[in-house]
Amino acid sequence: MRLTLNGKRTRVDVHPLKRLLDVLREDCRLTGTKEGCGEGECGACTVLVDGVPVNSCLVPVAHVDGARVTTIEGLGGRHPLQHAFVEQGGAQCGICTPGMIMAAVALGRKPSLDEIRVGLAGNLCRCTGYSAIYRSIQKA
Repeated sequence: MRLTLNGKRTRVDVHPLKRLLDVLREDCRLTGTKEGCGEGECGACTVLVDGVPVNSCLVPVAHVDGARVTTIEGLGGRHPLQHAFVEQGGAQCGICTPGMIMAAVALGRKPSLDEIRVGLAGNLCRCTGYSAIYRSIQKA
């Protein structure tokens, strides 16, 4: 499989049905993407594939052959959303945070509160509640 991973052309020699989540964590050593439920219900494993948020636990790596995949590491710790989540208390235990941030990145600049609610509907947080997360996204 060939893909562009966090802006870098990458080749991975893995079984085509291996989950993208496992390829990222085990083969590419990018452990920022978290596994929450493994069933596509929580959004903790959200990454961007060609700019669209997907649950990487549901995607066979064959589906991203030739695609652009962006993980939380691809933001390089410099993205305004990452800083806003820290400053506004949008993160607590950290399991959902990478997926929340990646889903928020896909919303673009200055989303409305309704757009944030809809855009993050597939991302669950069991710690902070959502007001701090929404506030973080609006602040960024």
